[in-house]
Amino acid sequence: MSASDSHSIQTFPHEVVRLTIPVTTTFSDFRDSYERAVPALQADRYEQFKREQASWDLVRQATEENAPHSFIRYWGTDVASLMELAAESRPCVEYLMGNHVFAQRMFRHDPAVMLYAPLRTAIYVDHDDRTWFTIDQPSTRFDSFDDPRISQVGRELDAKLAALLEHLGLPVPAELR
Repeated sequence: MSASDSHSIQTFPHEVVRLTIPVTTTFSDFRDSYERAVPALQADRYEQFKREQASWDLVRQATEENAPHSFIRYWGTDVASLMELAAESRPCVEYLMGNHVFAQRMFRHDPAVMLYAPLRTAIYVDHDDRTWFTIDQPSTRFDSFDDPRISQVGRELDAKLAALLEHLGLPVPAELR
């Protein structure tokens, strides 16, 4: 491959498994439980770490404290409030959840993993008034990089997701076992 060939467009078709899991509590109750189990990023604390050029060990420790069930909420939005403008009235919230310590273990091998880290999740009510939690299976996202070191972290995230689902009282899809 010539130098010019090494800088050409690359395509990577891959299959992703979306997990859509029934919730047995109300939308509001589940949303509250999810937000307690997946706490918001302590942004001020991490900004302070950057200013102080803290060690990665300190960041890892703070992350473990911030993520009692392995995941942190980096962002969230109430999708329903915008959709109401189009006369849609289904509750729906969307989040980015992840853990930068796990992301770093993949990032060092291929920074493009940040396309899928953090993970995207949604809690919504369908047209039959059933509440659902949905997320793409992490390993099916990270396997697309065709790097066993990244794939291993993806499988670890599957296991962490299974543990979170159990904590939230949700059934765990066989794909995560």
